[in-house]
Amino acid sequence: VMMLSINVWMTLIAVLILPISGFIIGKVMKRSQKYFQAQQKYLGEVNGQIEETYGGHNVVRVFNQEEAVLEEFERDNRKLYESAWKSQFFSGMMMPIMQFVGNLGYVMVALLGGVFAIKGVIQVGEIQSFFQYIRNFTQPIQQIAQVTNMLQSSAAAAERVFEFLDEEEEDQTVENPVDITTIEGNVEARHVAFGYQPEHLIIHDFSGDVKAGQKVAIVGPTGAGKTTMIKLLMRFYDVNSGEILIDGHNIKDFNRIQLRELFGMVLQETWLKAGTIRENITMGKPDATEEEIIEAAKASYSYGFIKRLPNGFDTVIGEDGGSLSQGQKQLLCITRIMLTRPPMLILDEATSSIDTRTEIKIQNAFNKLMEGRTSFIVAHRLSTIQSADVILVMKDGHIIEKGNHEELLAAGGFYKNLYESQFDTATA
Repeated sequence: VMMLSINVWMTLIAVLILPISGFIIGKVMKRSQKYFQAQQKYLGEVNGQIEETYGGHNVVRVFNQEEAVLEEFERDNRKLYESAWKSQFFSGMMMPIMQFVGNLGYVMVALLGGVFAIKGVIQVGEIQSFFQYIRNFTQPIQQIAQVTNMLQSSAAAAERVFEFLDEEEEDQTVENPVDITTIEGNVEARHVAFGYQPEHLIIHDFSGDVKAGQKVAIVGPTGAGKTTMIKLLMRFYDVNSGEILIDGHNIKDFNRIQLRELFGMVLQETWLKAGTIRENITMGKPDATEEEIIEAAKASYSYGFIKRLPNGFDTVIGEDGGSLSQGQKQLLCITRIMLTRPPMLILDEATSSIDTRTEIKIQNAFNKLMEGRTSFIVAHRLSTIQSADVILVMKDGHIIEKGNHEELLAAGGFYKNLYESQFDTATA
């Protein structure tokens, strides 16, 4: 307003700075933004590679892959360097360009003001005050140009964040969920089909019926879909078609949290958090008493090695178990299940890292725990599931055989070949 009150023409020249500045900023940002995006992409790849290499550096050294890993790092780091300096170079041009455009505005206003002063239209003092107004007018624009590199870097990083946030959320709750207190443990799968990618199905047409209290073993070659079926049962993924029922209720009619409360799960891949042994054992039952914890540890045969640790149950372990052996980690995961005693059990190669002698003892403990509970056992060692009520033999996403151990051996099919091959190998 003050600029207009002094002279309209000088104000119009000063305002011309805006579109010219906007045009230049737009051109430079359009050119540099792709480098900012590349910078964030390769920054993520370099960080991921460093984390993976440090996490598996023993494997890298055993297979003499140090040079290959260094070459891969150098390649990605070079791309990060190139995209980083180009993005900083273009964004660094913004401030000098804006100052140059601003100075051009000063020169044009000075020339026009001089002409008007000679003609007596305005006074020299008004020209001086006009310069101060221009400075106040252009300063915010120059400040925006100064922080453009930070804005562009933030925008490139935000794109990666929003790409993740835009993924569709899983429905955690449903209206009128099923009451889990009345669940007995009958499980039925009806024509289940699933693939991590819809066009590549892993499970094609899975159907099966499990009665409450039955012990069901799922066997088959690697990649047959055994663990995938367990993940579908827990709703870590939803089926592409078909349905899974518990006591006649579709698992989608349960709240996810309540559905998972029905199951206790021991996976082949152990997971322990940084904290005490006690905190890891009581993860599923934080209010457990000392007597309950000791009883569960004894049932899983982990009590012996826990007592040998410096502080027993209060020994602090690092992330993912720290210095504990793989077998000890798995025993602690089994202890969790022994403590919570859920209505249904899922054992996915639960004793794969445990010595044979301890495995036999734990199998006896599991048999006691599984009494009256619906249990699903995924196993490669067929000697561990001979007592199962029902054995489902999977191959290529289909159930090709079904029955107990004796029935399947008598049938002389795929299960018999699988069973005999293991013992032939063991004998050899």
